[in-house]
Amino acid sequence: MKTYIIERDIPGVGQLNGEQLKGAAATSNAALAQLGPRVRWVESFVTQDKTFCVYQAEDEAVIQEHARLSGFPANKITEIAGKIDPRTADA
Repeated sequence: MKTYIIERDIPGVGQLNGEQLKGAAATSNAALAQLGPRVRWVESFVTQDKTFCVYQAEDEAVIQEHARLSGFPANKITEIAGKIDPRTADA
């Protein structure tokens, strides 16, 4: 599976409370359950008006299908080519 960053434009998402975020996660999980093992949600980062989600998926098409099923937009999908962190300098 490939790893992707999905940028979702969701005005006001940074103002959602814990219960609202819990509901959003449940909605996403329900869509993921319909798509089976072709896609997996790793984590998401919430900013004022966007989320940045890390997914593992077979391809972009299954991410678009998740967006359609969940109702959460996938405004930009970027495949991850590699990863670095501070420890990369020591390798």
